[in-house]
Amino acid sequence: MSEPSCRVLLVDDHPLFRRGVAELIGGEPDIEVVGEAASADEGTALAGALDPDLILMDLNMGEGSGLEALKAIKQSGLKARVIMLTVSENQNDFLGAVRAGADGYLLKGAEPEEILEKVRQAVRGETVFVEPLMSLLVGALREGTAPSPPPSEECLTAREREILHLICAGKSNKHIARELNISDGTVKVHVKNLLRKLNLQSRLEAAVWALTAS
Repeated sequence: MSEPSCRVLLVDDHPLFRRGVAELIGGEPDIEVVGEAASADEGTALAGALDPDLILMDLNMGEGSGLEALKAIKQSGLKARVIMLTVSENQNDFLGAVRAGADGYLLKGAEPEEILEKVRQAVRGETVFVEPLMSLLVGALREGTAPSPPPSEECLTAREREILHLICAGKSNKHIARELNISDGTVKVHVKNLLRKLNLQSRLEAAVWALTAS
């Protein structure tokens, strides 16, 4: 049985790049590009209007910031997963996107096949990133440039620890809910609580902390 169709919104101020990405992922039978935006504000508005499953968004655009659009989309309550697709390998840009709730961070300079594979992983609900940048987040957590979490998982309930381990495995809220036989809403509450207890701001930070603390 094929995977359910994934509706994708592209947000980038370069029309030729948008066209290239649209052609790259639009050829996949289970992925549909439902909209394109040329600015952060337009992307935020279209996200609300179209309610896509996945948003591929540039970080730095001529009009508005992709980071601010990311924050607005996450705060709006939309279920869309947001992947930053950018040229920036700057540590502050990467960490800022992670802490704002990005579900992934990819570089435009990657090979098309790699971008397509990462998009397909994101469609499956996994968190995606380029390996070299991941070390920046690990370093930030170890050196204290990110909020300091407690030294162990003892502050978490058994259910929260279970959900944290599933987050580490790249599972989305929907997959976690299905595996644990609980509602999506209940998963969201548990994720919110465990992030608060760990003094972290995103699922990716929690996953990296759990993996490096073990």
